Amino acid sequence: MDFVRGMLPYVVDLRFVLLCLAGAVAGLFVGAIPGLSVSMATALLVSVTYTWNTADALAAIMGVYVVGVFSGAISAILINIPGAPSSVVTTLDGYPMARRGEAYRALLYATVYSFIGSVFGLLALGLLAKPMTAVALKFQPMDYFLLALFGLVTVGSLGAKSFAKGLVSALLGVFLALIGLDSVVGTPRLTFGIQSLNAGIATVPALVGLFGFAEVLSAAADGGADGEVRGIQKERVEIKTVLKEFWRSLYYCTIGTFVGALPGAGTPVAAFLAYGEARRIVKKPSRPFGEGAVEGIVASESANNACIGGALIPMLTLAVPGDAVTAIILSVFTIHGLQPGPTFLLTSADSFSAILAGGLLGCVFLLILGLLVAPRISRVVNIPRRILLPIVTVLCVIGAYACHNRLFDVGLMLFFGLLGFLLRRRGYSVAPVTLGLVLGGMMDANFRRAVSLASTAEQPLAALFGRPITVILLLLTLGTIVANLPAVRRRLSKRKENQI
Repeated sequence: MDFVRGMLPYVVDLRFVLLCLAGAVAGLFVGAIPGLSVSMATALLVSVTYTWNTADALAAIMGVYVVGVFSGAISAILINIPGAPSSVVTTLDGYPMARRGEAYRALLYATVYSFIGSVFGLLALGLLAKPMTAVALKFQPMDYFLLALFGLVTVGSLGAKSFAKGLVSALLGVFLALIGLDSVVGTPRLTFGIQSLNAGIATVPALVGLFGFAEVLSAAADGGADGEVRGIQKERVEIKTVLKEFWRSLYYCTIGTFVGALPGAGTPVAAFLAYGEARRIVKKPSRPFGEGAVEGIVASESANNACIGGALIPMLTLAVPGDAVTAIILSVFTIHGLQPGPTFLLTSADSFSAILAGGLLGCVFLLILGLLVAPRISRVVNIPRRILLPIVTVLCVIGAYACHNRLFDVGLMLFFGLLGFLLRRRGYSVAPVTLGLVLGGMMDANFRRAVSLASTAEQPLAALFGRPITVILLLLTLGTIVANLPAVRRRLSKRKENQI
């Protein structure tokens, strides 16, 4: 396989391996501490790695990404506080196991099946990226606009508590992305006379504010959300017993990879879907679901880690992020002059190999750290917030300032932090804002390009919407909007109730 040969130089490069290990260790601790998130850690890492060479930056970021998604399960199991949204489902059975004195067993299952899910998703990325690229090469400007629009609409239907709020958040992100010099006319747009905004909204300060400083404000407003850490008593668990769920876990991994490839869906959706399937297909769980069933942990952790590879597929081949973290990784590519999209595998094959190598090395470190370090991390997950919050605040300020060495970016970070805090208080998700920020410029440029090309055709509407790919994307977008209208949803729910 070509992608395997491409990874070898990175796997044997000691510098690359050590940077990936450093990222994995950072991901372990950040993901395990409630109030911190993988998105925030990745956003902060962007501000540190933007002067590095591309391979080094990707090694560290993939280490954080892979291990950070898993490590949210640690606090979910030990103190019933998920370290990440993807670990919410893990609390349902993980914490009851910890209360029974089976925290070690719960962490073991979480580690092993997070490893299996991560490897599955990354292998799917290696195998499916080229076929996806072949399809993407046939896309026209209107197709890219509709694809981005479908991604934002999907965020509204899956990424927030209500469709309308998810859509509002996404549109807010698109609006913010339009600030700066007009890409066609070259005149300032929505800058309100502020010279520093002529270049547009700087990505790093915005991300650090939305995912870093907003977390600080939320934690300060909520007060102490500390829980009692359950002691971990090491017990003998045969690996043969753990692997009894292996074949079933591949089904959950498939769900996770597929959901990850849907722009905006993300790991929480995958975990909930897989958990629902586990309740349906497992007839005789070790305990009732919700009371300490290891099958629940297997489903949640397999699916949410398989999302990693799935989310990278649309990001690399279509330049459409699959979740908030891949939206941040997309900004890393922009900073390093890379352009994800249909030609990415042809023009940047080395970077693709670096992503795969960093991800698979991250899987190895996940297994090692999960087995050796996670059981000893119980004291770290309960760091007092009076110590943690000032440290995170300082990191946010440094990260924002280091981007362009200007205080304006620090103010921008504070603004986005306050914006993220207010959005969360009102029940709006910040992930759609991130996707809107990243996709807004692409939507604007491709829509205007498509209209410009169609205006010279004899039949403008046919030129815009007359291609099969365009029709499919348009129908998917309209179908998603219609299916989430309140009247339609009520009718569908009534029909389900009548069938029951």
